[in-house]
Amino acid sequence: MIRKTSLFIVLTAVASALASPLAAQAPAAPDLAKAKGIVTTVCAACHGVDGNSAASINPNLAGQGADYITRQLQHFRSGVRANAIMQGMAATLTPADMVALGIYFAQQQPKPLTARDATLAKAGQALYRAGDTTNAVPACSACHLPNGVGVPKNFPRVAGQHADYTYAQLKAYKAGERGNDKDGVDVNGKIMRAIAARMDDAQMKALADYTAGLR
Repeated sequence: MIRKTSLFIVLTAVASALASPLAAQAPAAPDLAKAKGIVTTVCAACHGVDGNSAASINPNLAGQGADYITRQLQHFRSGVRANAIMQGMAATLTPADMVALGIYFAQQQPKPLTARDATLAKAGQALYRAGDTTNAVPACSACHLPNGVGVPKNFPRVAGQHADYTYAQLKAYKAGERGNDKDGVDVNGKIMRAIAARMDDAQMKALADYTAGLR
């Protein structure tokens, strides 16, 4: 009886040791209820409860790729992407919070916008679809797709984004204020920095106006 009991204890301990790593590796389900609470109390002031920002200088996050949002929050937290307000916000978030927030905003319905200037939008359309071969600016649709929905994690949704925000970001890339990390973390940011460096101000404004109304 003693031997059988000892053997049972040993086998139980072994089974527990083997099961624990597997259990530890199982990812927890995203806490979307908590994410909504964070959005309501923190994010909504700039981005809206539903991810549609009322201020054109703040980005719309509704319908944005979940992985892309999570990665940007990580970049704000680490300082790869510099923004005093967002760095402060991201500093309070856990990795799980960032994942859940990405999913929450991705599930929201973006509200359509329209281009403000027909002439600008036409020039922006040409640049978006075909690029500028003279200055080695590739077609934006190659990475952000023809309808502007982007590729989650790597390339953001640009369709329906505020023109003022898009223009400001293109200028930031051109000035080296974005995509300039030295550790190779923001690879896609560096790509955009190189592309924006070849664009002039008129092209950036045209592109921003066109993508605002892109569907």
